Amino acid sequence: MLKEIEARKDEAGEPIRTIYIGGGTPSTLDTVDIFRILRTIGTEGAEEITMEVNPGDVNERYLNELRQCGVNRLSIGVQSFKDHLLQKLGRRHTAAQAIDAVQMAQQAGFDNISIDLMYALPEQSIGHWIADIQLALKLGVQHISSYGLMYEEGTALTRMRDEGTITPIDEETENAMYDMLCKRLQQAGYVHYEVSNFALPGYEAKHNSSYWNGTPYVGVGAGAHSYIRNVRSWNVDDLDGYIKGVMGYGLQVTGGSETLTEKDLYNERIMLGLRTSKGVTGPFPSHSRSVLDRLVLEGLLRETEDGRIVATQQGLHILNRIIEDLMI
Repeated sequence: MLKEIEARKDEAGEPIRTIYIGGGTPSTLDTVDIFRILRTIGTEGAEEITMEVNPGDVNERYLNELRQCGVNRLSIGVQSFKDHLLQKLGRRHTAAQAIDAVQMAQQAGFDNISIDLMYALPEQSIGHWIADIQLALKLGVQHISSYGLMYEEGTALTRMRDEGTITPIDEETENAMYDMLCKRLQQAGYVHYEVSNFALPGYEAKHNSSYWNGTPYVGVGAGAHSYIRNVRSWNVDDLDGYIKGVMGYGLQVTGGSETLTEKDLYNERIMLGLRTSKGVTGPFPSHSRSVLDRLVLEGLLRETEDGRIVATQQGLHILNRIIEDLMI
């Protein structure tokens, strides 16, 4: 990976402003390896350097060393503060370890911490969800990312659902949990700047926001994606193939690429923009304009005073369907 970084770090043609170490569980790496990665990238102009950590992997020494390496933002995969729900998810940390990880990070000097929380989990009640939100607020983190559980093909949870050993949360309860999250976090002063992301003012994730704004980025490692000058490319996701491609065949690791057409770029602008609180602006083709007008009348979208189209709270519940309707 260091070899790939060395060869590709200037590929985007712009100064590196943000770095994100994630896409798996990087906290299983020793901090010496994190240091080597960041030194190879070069962090001089980086405003935000985020690393994902699993609560069960970290201790005071590890977190202090991450700070010394230059990491200035953490994304901690909490998911839930209820042990029985963590077990359902197959997570290898406990609720106590999650709380300890956040508090140790704060003691180590991290003042930009994000945690992940999940809702619509099997056996998760409204009461469980309210307690998780309240505890997250009590911990005083600057950023919260929250996602409803998705049942992906081939996963243990999907198999258990199909076998009838777990019962998915119904759509009405899932929507109620999401609305509750939005209301409570906004009351606590968090900005709901993207459909699944909430931040105290000034702590919006710079790196994640760059994806939604079309900023070029270079992804390094097996299966990593890149986006440069309207071309999206991706590395092979087979680990052995990736290693052989880097070490033995002159960096032949590209698994594929596609050049985005004007239609693709428009559809991506709709898909990504409507996920954010900034929404999207025109021009819109005639098909999309008529659909937009209908969705505004239905209360699913609204038009701001400066002409931006944003999703309403009701619209956020069916955002994927709205986006599909607006695509060309």
